Amino acid sequence: MAMSLTCKTSMIIIFPTLLLIFILFSSLTQQHHVSYLYSSSFPLHQSYVKQYSPSSPSSLTNENLEHEPILKISPSPSPAPSPSPSTTTSVQSPSNHDFFNELLSNFTSFNATTTDSTVKVIKMKTSVDKIEEGLAKARENIREAVRSRNVTTSDGRDDFILKGADIYRNPYAFYQSHIEMEKRFKVWTYKEGEQPLVHDGPVNNIYSTEGQFIDEMESGKSPFIAKHPDEAHAFFLPFSVANVIRYIYKPITSFSRDRLQQFVEDYVSVVANRYPYWNRSSGADHFMVSCHDWSPQVSNAHPELFKHFIRVLCNANTSEGFRPERDVTLPEINLPFGLLGQPMISNRPSKRNILAFFAGGAHGNIRKVLLNEWKDKDNDVQVYQYLPKNLNYYQLMGKSKYCLCASGYEVASPRVVEAIRAECVPVILSDSYVLPFSDVLDWSKFSVNIPVKDIPKIKEILQAIPLRKYLQMQNRLKQVQRHFSVNRPAKRFDVIHMVLHSVWLRRLNIGLLS
Repeated sequence: MAMSLTCKTSMIIIFPTLLLIFILFSSLTQQHHVSYLYSSSFPLHQSYVKQYSPSSPSSLTNENLEHEPILKISPSPSPAPSPSPSTTTSVQSPSNHDFFNELLSNFTSFNATTTDSTVKVIKMKTSVDKIEEGLAKARENIREAVRSRNVTTSDGRDDFILKGADIYRNPYAFYQSHIEMEKRFKVWTYKEGEQPLVHDGPVNNIYSTEGQFIDEMESGKSPFIAKHPDEAHAFFLPFSVANVIRYIYKPITSFSRDRLQQFVEDYVSVVANRYPYWNRSSGADHFMVSCHDWSPQVSNAHPELFKHFIRVLCNANTSEGFRPERDVTLPEINLPFGLLGQPMISNRPSKRNILAFFAGGAHGNIRKVLLNEWKDKDNDVQVYQYLPKNLNYYQLMGKSKYCLCASGYEVASPRVVEAIRAECVPVILSDSYVLPFSDVLDWSKFSVNIPVKDIPKIKEILQAIPLRKYLQMQNRLKQVQRHFSVNRPAKRFDVIHMVLHSVWLRRLNIGLLS
C-alpha cells in the first residue's frame, strides 16, 4: 500500500514537470523559427555558403553536399548589430519609371510580406515609420523644388550650377533629390562572407567600377554608411560577381551560370536567415553592384526570388531582362593600374579635324557591321580594328568631333566614358542599352544616338548636325564629366555618388507600410 502511494505521488510530480518542459521547449522553438518568403518554392543549396549561426534553421543545411564549401560564412570581427524584431509589411511600388514627375506621387501596392505570426512589433515599426516619414518629407521637398524652380538647402554650397544646367531632365528635381540623399540616405552593407568573393572586387581594368564601389562602401569613410541596419534605407549585398567567376570557375571548364546563381542564392539565404530585412520587403530595398557580363543572369534561375531586387549592372540590356524602373545602369570605366581614370583631353573644336573615330575588335554583330561598312574606307570616319602602333588611341579621340561607341558582345562599352573624358561627343551604336543615369541626365543634349540599321549613314547623319548644335553638345561634356569621374574617397556628384543616387531614387519610390 505504501509503495503504491509512493508511485502515485511520483507520477503526480513527474507529469507536471514533463508538461512544463514541453511548454518551454515549444516556446523556444517558436521563438527561433524564421519564415522564408521563398522557403517552399526555392531549394537552398549550400555548396558555396556555410551557415555559421548556431540557431540557424535546419532547412538551410544540406547533408548531401557534393563539394566542399568555397565561401565560408563566418561572424564578422565585431558582432553584427542585432536587428529589431520585424513586423508584417507591405511594399508600395511605382508603376512607371519617370522618377521625378510621376513616381513621387504615384504608388501601387503589392504584397511582399513574411508569414511568421510569431514575430511581434517591438522596435522595427518605429524605425520603419521614422524612415518612411523622412522619405515622405524628401518627396515633398523635391516636388516643391520642381514647382517653385528653387532648391531648399542650408549648407551654403554652390558647386551645382542650376542656370543653364540643361544636361539634366530637371535640374531642380535632381539637385533637391541629391541634397535630400546627402541629408538622409543610409546604406547597410552586410558583414557576412569572406574575401575575395565578398567585401572585395577588381578596382582596375574593365570591371573596376564594381570593385571601386564595394571598396568605397567597405572603407568606413562614406557618409552614407549606416551604423545599424535598423536605420538603413537600403541594403547592399557586397559580393563580387567578377571575383566569383575568377575563383569559383578557375579553371573555367564550363560556362554554365549554375555555380554563380547558386552562390548568390546562398548569400541571400544567409542574410535573410539572420536578419528580417530581406523578407520584410521581398528584397525591394536590397541591391547588388556588378560590371561582369554574367551579372544579369544571377537572377535567372529563380526570377521570383529576385523580382523586386535592385541590380546595378554595366550590362544594362533591356532585351536580356534589364528593368529601368528597378535596375540601375553602372558605367563601365576601364581604370589603369594605380590611376582613377584615363587622361582628360580638352582640345578646342577647331583642333578636331576627324569627324568620327572608332578602334576596336570585331566583337559582336554591331561592330562587325561597323567594321564592314567603314574600316579603312574614309578619312573623315576613321574606323580601325587594330590601331597602328604609331597612333595613340586617346590622342585620336582628342582630335575627333564624334567618338563611335559601338556595343561589343554585350551592350556596355568603356568608350562612352572615354569619349566624355576626351570631350568627344559620344555616338551610341547599340540596341536595347539603357544609358547610365538616364533617369537624371538628358543624353540627347550631349550625345548622338544612331540606330544600328543606320550605321551605313553615319557620315551623312553626323555631317547634317548643325555646327552650333555640335558646339553645344561638346561644351556640355565638361558639365557631364564629373558624373563619370572616380574619386577615392568619393566626392559629391561623382560616379559613386551618382550610383548611390540612382539607388536612392528607387528606394524613394517604394514604401514599407507597417
